[in-house]
Amino acid sequence: MDAKVVLTDAFTRVRDHTEAIADGLDASALLWRPDPDANPIGWLLWHLTRVQDDHLAEMAEREQVWREEGWHARFGLQPGDDDIGYGHTSAQVARVRPESVDACVGYQNAVAERTLGILAALDDTDLARIIDRSFDPPVTVVVRLVSVIGDTMAHLGQAGYVRGLYERR
Repeated sequence: MDAKVVLTDAFTRVRDHTEAIADGLDASALLWRPDPDANPIGWLLWHLTRVQDDHLAEMAEREQVWREEGWHARFGLQPGDDDIGYGHTSAQVARVRPESVDACVGYQNAVAERTLGILAALDDTDLARIIDRSFDPPVTVVVRLVSVIGDTMAHLGQAGYVRGLYERR
């Protein structure tokens, strides 16, 4: 099986799971936190999409969808705020305020479309290209893609869990 087929399937699942987790939620559900320091569903969906957008744009040497399409406003953030959420404090988490489920799903759909286009253009030589020499062994395109998939799936699981807690509260 072709590695691109597996990668495409994985990123398509990220998009589909984002839609399923967000389905039917209102803005208050996106912001609900099971405790004052927990990450809400909206932040988790924003963060996993920001990481995907940031990492794939860098890998493909393209502008992020976040910047190109001005998604910051739909998450209550300022223009030029390119933060991806890594290491956020509780206060920083609280500043990410998606206006609706459509913001979370729409941003993921836009990033998924970009991601699938990037994947379609890759060949085996591209997948083996080293993009980060600060690690031992150096990180290749395919390793970075698998890392992004792992991170996004972990956060989707967290978002699904928080949704279950929200529905049972």
